Amino acid sequence: MTHPMIEQLIDAQLAFLDQEFAQSETIKIEFTEFYQWFRKQNLKDIWTFQQINDLLQKQILATPASSFLIEQIAEHIRIALIHPSNDQTLIEDIIPVTTIDKAAQYVASKSSHRQALIKRIVNNASFSQMLTQLIHHSIQDYIDNSVMNKKVPGVGRFMKMGKSVLESVTDTNLDDTVKHYLQKNIIKISQLSEQVLNQQFDDHKLYHFQANLWHKIKKVPLNTLRNYIEIEDLPQTVGLGHEIWEYIRQTEYLQQQVHDGVFAWYVRNEERPFDLLLRDLNIDEALIQNELQALLEPIIQKMISSEHLKARARIHLEKFYYADETLAILNIEKGA
Repeated sequence: MTHPMIEQLIDAQLAFLDQEFAQSETIKIEFTEFYQWFRKQNLKDIWTFQQINDLLQKQILATPASSFLIEQIAEHIRIALIHPSNDQTLIEDIIPVTTIDKAAQYVASKSSHRQALIKRIVNNASFSQMLTQLIHHSIQDYIDNSVMNKKVPGVGRFMKMGKSVLESVTDTNLDDTVKHYLQKNIIKISQLSEQVLNQQFDDHKLYHFQANLWHKIKKVPLNTLRNYIEIEDLPQTVGLGHEIWEYIRQTEYLQQQVHDGVFAWYVRNEERPFDLLLRDLNIDEALIQNELQALLEPIIQKMISSEHLKARARIHLEKFYYADETLAILNIEKGA
């Protein structure tokens, strides 16, 4: 049952709130006041580590990306690749040369890492097999197609005869002999390869190699990327990337990585107020007042004009005014 005086009070309050929040200045003041309160709260006083971790685990790892999102990712990559500005924009326009130089110096200075990588490569069985085949084919090609064979009459016949004599004396095939020699001495050949590679990629030469590469590509327009990325295949390539993410997000490995990463961040920041945490994201009072507030103000005004806020407020005001305690203060009997 409703009471006439209570209904008048509710309507009066709703009209007052409607009038107050219809003014943009009121919204600005309240928004700023909320921010001033929120910025002083410490992280640990608002959220626990478990709450943050549970949210990330559920929303990022436990929830699959929608097919629409995957389509949008592919579409935005396509738009970026075919954008008209790519035709006039050069690589040097978007990558500063100072950064390239710093990167070149950094890579060139990692001598021990580079030497360890070269050692691992040249001592790999696949590298040894490739090197053996390469040398063998080179020798065979020289015997069959050397310049001397072609320009000096009789030399080709002489070399083939020498090959036949050698095979008859040793009772082995020359190809097999060469292969056996290479396989037997592949360790020495690999060690020599390692020395040559380290000489060719010492700090000085590697730095200049990178510098020369930069000078070759810096004037290349960005539309050159289209030569290496099939735009028509983007749905498939993005889909493959999505498949990898779909698998790894469900692994215990990534779940543990997220858990430990969030925990380390929380421990470092639990005593810090949100003011400093927001500044880490470049969110400060000026941004709140000038940008975010301007974005949210139309939303609040739309809620007021659509009667949504008034309808929600009425529900809570009715609960308040028709509560036993309020009725007692107003000296109204329940059900009257």
